[in-house]
Amino acid sequence: GALEPIRTDSTFVADSGVDFLVRTVSSLQNKARAKRASGTRARRRPNPLLNYDEEMFVADISPTHRCLLNKYNVIDHHLLIVTRAFEDQRTLLTLADFEAACLCMAEFDGLAFYNGGRVAGASQRHKHLQMIPLPMARTGPRVPIDPLIESSPRTKRLFSLPQLPFIHAVAHLDGFSRVDAQQLPRRLLRLYRRMLRATGMNDRFDRSAPVWQSRPYNLLFTRQWMLLVPRSREFYRGISVNALGFAGALLVRDQRQLLCLRGVGPMAALLRTAVKRPAAKGLTVQ
Repeated sequence: GALEPIRTDSTFVADSGVDFLVRTVSSLQNKARAKRASGTRARRRPNPLLNYDEEMFVADISPTHRCLLNKYNVIDHHLLIVTRAFEDQRTLLTLADFEAACLCMAEFDGLAFYNGGRVAGASQRHKHLQMIPLPMARTGPRVPIDPLIESSPRTKRLFSLPQLPFIHAVAHLDGFSRVDAQQLPRRLLRLYRRMLRATGMNDRFDRSAPVWQSRPYNLLFTRQWMLLVPRSREFYRGISVNALGFAGALLVRDQRQLLCLRGVGPMAALLRTAVKRPAAKGLTVQ
């Protein structure tokens, strides 16, 4: 009873080679939330990721991170990978962040993601990655964007997908293995920093102090690939877009927003919240 899941109805909207998974908050859920809002407002914790509800605690992951459940989850078993001490969500990810994420991903097949700041969809300032189990839906690919990445030529270099009209960087991973679990976080950190440089973001990294991101962005990775997208704004016509949007999954509040998304197309909505890619120009291969 401690969790308060957000109940949704799901549909697929095809656009630009991706079957976008669009979840609409159910009408009954909206009524229930409105009723709660009209009553006595519950006392809010000043920092729910630091002063967390004990019922949300899953495990201590490492000396630097703990794992909590997302109290208001849309997806079952939605995990938060949270720094034990306060760090700002707008600082760049560190080796310790990737070590914690890799320990979680070693347990089950999942999608890890990071919302770098409020413009990128972060609702809390306290630094946290997130992880959801795969597949994301009962039918279709494990992740809606999987077919685009899987159909691209295998390479050890960074690349961009021609179907995505915004600036981004993608990399294939060789697959997740417990055998290289010690080296994998370092490899992912190096790859992440290359992606930042390739997309026009941070190009210097100070090991002795936290480094602030040069602009908002989203990072996503599975056992097979990593994707980074710089951001320009959080909302498109009232629809909040976080990292999961760039995995091909969007959440809308009601049927009006769903109709709006169908009309313009999910890819166009993502473009308006990202950074438009110059015409006929892809990512410089590195």
